[in-house]
Amino acid sequence: MSLNTPKMILFDLDGTLLDTAPDLALALNLQRQRYGLEALPLEVIRPYASHGSTGLLSVGFGLTPKHADFSAMREEYLNLYDEVFTRSPILFDGVAELLFAIENQGLRWGIVTNKPKRFTDPLLKVMQLSHRASCVVSGDDSPRAKPYPDTLFLACEQAVIAPVDCIYVGDAERDIQAGIAAGMRTVVALYGYIGSEDEPQAWGADWMVAQPLEVLALI
Repeated sequence: MSLNTPKMILFDLDGTLLDTAPDLALALNLQRQRYGLEALPLEVIRPYASHGSTGLLSVGFGLTPKHADFSAMREEYLNLYDEVFTRSPILFDGVAELLFAIENQGLRWGIVTNKPKRFTDPLLKVMQLSHRASCVVSGDDSPRAKPYPDTLFLACEQAVIAPVDCIYVGDAERDIQAGIAAGMRTVVALYGYIGSEDEPQAWGADWMVAQPLEVLALI
């Protein structure tokens, strides 16, 4: 693969740019409360925060997509999250400085997330990032979300850039799988929502970073 200087850095959203775990956990615990269940500690829910509603319903209720109640429970969860998702999101320490440094080097950055668009766009507006990103692609902008490369290809189409000229940064295995499938160089964000059962060193990424500013050494 070409080791040319990248022209654009693409990021996953939850667990990579933004720490949204407290609000994701709040919605899950509100749902558990409806069913007479005690709240789970944030540290229990946090490793599942990058796995969307599938991971959250797994830790919260032991449900898988094959369960008969999964679709209804997922919709209920998303509606609860809709009430709280802008309550307390924050940029991970170092992300603000990283984005400014990328821009100051004349490079572009964008976002490719599996988060539904109904949450992605308002969240980025609240965080004042919408006008700065060269492209924003949500999980439902394509029939196939990550780990398939489709949304990464869509981001490249929007930005008019070749995948080989991009680096993709994410904190979940599906992020790395999608980036590799798209022909991009990939980076694991170890500071994100990586659980004790994850093995990021086995995901096949080009690099791993312990904090956001380490990405600067790669560009």
